[in-house]
Amino acid sequence: MLKAILRTCVIAGGLGSFVIAVHAQQVVHALTGTVSGIDDLSKTLIVFQDNGTEGQFKDMTSGKSRVVIDKKITLDSSAAEANKKKGTYVIVFYYGDSNDRAVVALKNLGSGPFTSAEGTVTRFEGKQHSITLQDSSGATQTFKIAESTVAEGYMGAIDGFKFQASKGDHVRIVGSTDNGAVTALFMKVM
Repeated sequence: MLKAILRTCVIAGGLGSFVIAVHAQQVVHALTGTVSGIDDLSKTLIVFQDNGTEGQFKDMTSGKSRVVIDKKITLDSSAAEANKKKGTYVIVFYYGDSNDRAVVALKNLGSGPFTSAEGTVTRFEGKQHSITLQDSSGATQTFKIAESTVAEGYMGAIDGFKFQASKGDHVRIVGSTDNGAVTALFMKVM
């Protein structure tokens, strides 16, 4: 009897440790914006987000938090320190909620020019790596999905090739034009 109780306690304790470990991992999300300020004293990065609001992110690049992030999208990213130059247009990889966010990495999107579109998916071709949106005016625009494309889906930031969209989904895309074709740099399900 004592052995059975001890075994139950060990199993319950092990499961409790597993649950704690799962909660300790942070899911990384992504958004786009322009670095508008750096507060070195509070180690805070200030980003003017594409949605028109200003976001503050604690600098956690040296933190010990465990994060869940697609390894492929971090290849083109760097620690927040490297891209903290004011005026840089970036993808911010972060975890936390809107009141307490911590930056994991930044991806510099370059000097532009950039195009931005928001609309309803009319066509998604996963094998051909393209997505077509129709905006509120009825105009359509097709974007090529490249190896370097980053997407924000329902479960966080992912490689653009893993992004899945269905006809009728509401999506926002930031892209750049290269040789006449518009390539998606960042896609987000709205």
